[in-house]
Amino acid sequence: MGLDEDMAILAGAPLFGLMGRDALRLLTFAAERRSLAAGELLFSRGERSDGGFVVLSGTIELTPRAPGAEPVRAGRSALIGQLALFLRGERPSDARAAAPAAVMRITPTLMRRVLEEFPDAAASIHDTLADDLAGLTRGLDRVRTLFEAG
Repeated sequence: MGLDEDMAILAGAPLFGLMGRDALRLLTFAAERRSLAAGELLFSRGERSDGGFVVLSGTIELTPRAPGAEPVRAGRSALIGQLALFLRGERPSDARAAAPAAVMRITPTLMRRVLEEFPDAAASIHDTLADDLAGLTRGLDRVRTLFEAG
């Protein structure tokens, strides 16, 4: 894949779509790429995270914790591990290539560098994450109200 195609794939991921061309170029140059064979494990549940992944091609299946639940399928431009872009933690699921796939790994160090160099992108991402958190909080408040009423 070429630089422009990789940048377009990154821009297709909701969080990275907030970034300008120069920020996307830096991410594309500095991120690590990994090819996976069908069935190959990208990461395991409980493993320490070392960044997020953007799917460049193919499909990655994420195995949910709940027994019997269907796997989540992530295709081109999907961001896997958004929180892992900013801090290290434990992976909540297994991730495995459903077919041959390629991913781009973006470490917290690289993400921090991009946000420091492109403050407009940092502000946009901050606002988006704050809105997401506010929505989650509202949802949890509704659930709490239902539990208290029941």
